[in-house]
Amino acid sequence: MLDRLIDDTQHHQKRIVLYTADAETALDTRFSGSSVTVEQRRLPPQGPEPFITIHDSDQVVGSLSLADFEELLTPPIVRPGNREEVSAGYRVLFDLLDDTVFDSLDRRQLLGASREIEDRAFRVGHGTLRVSFQSLSIFESQVDVYRYLTSETTLDVHIYGEADWDPPEIAGVTYHRSDASTVGRFWALAFDGGGNEIQACGLVARERDGEYTGFWTYDPKIVSRIATELEAVDG
Repeated sequence: MLDRLIDDTQHHQKRIVLYTADAETALDTRFSGSSVTVEQRRLPPQGPEPFITIHDSDQVVGSLSLADFEELLTPPIVRPGNREEVSAGYRVLFDLLDDTVFDSLDRRQLLGASREIEDRAFRVGHGTLRVSFQSLSIFESQVDVYRYLTSETTLDVHIYGEADWDPPEIAGVTYHRSDASTVGRFWALAFDGGGNEIQACGLVARERDGEYTGFWTYDPKIVSRIATELEAVDG
């Protein structure tokens, strides 16, 4: 179950250390209930600009400015293949926080994360991409993106969603219509890497009261589990 994937990943802990001269921070609130713990270290008033370090177990896996970190809250939304328009800070942050469960994602943040996965699939150019936007009516706004994806690649794309809209035929795209009880609560993507596990990536998010709890991942085993759950959807 996709629920189980989120619950299992919740146990993967990461730690963020914020270095700032400010006495207060909103990061604790931002990550409350997530699989991230936040610590703060004071910088002198005339010290460097605020920055964070990200720790996985006892290792520092990366650092970036607080300003770049905050770009996650308003991710850039651009067509796959145009990722040179995306700031380096956002790309680094996306890489560093894989397998991290967030408990208050909104649709824009999920769309930004989805674009990163779609872009990797675009650049590989082949393989299988499975996507659930919860309902086919939500997919309506993404039709041009996926028409572009399949026209420029040999990707085999499968779209899953509640059957509340009749989507157009797109070469390379197969639709899987379902009822709300199967994928209606989940926004999910799984790209198999086109035969290269290093390129595999995925995302799972569960909606509740208009907000989402979820994570993205580069772990090929988890990506395979996401794909398997989507493949099991009837339609």
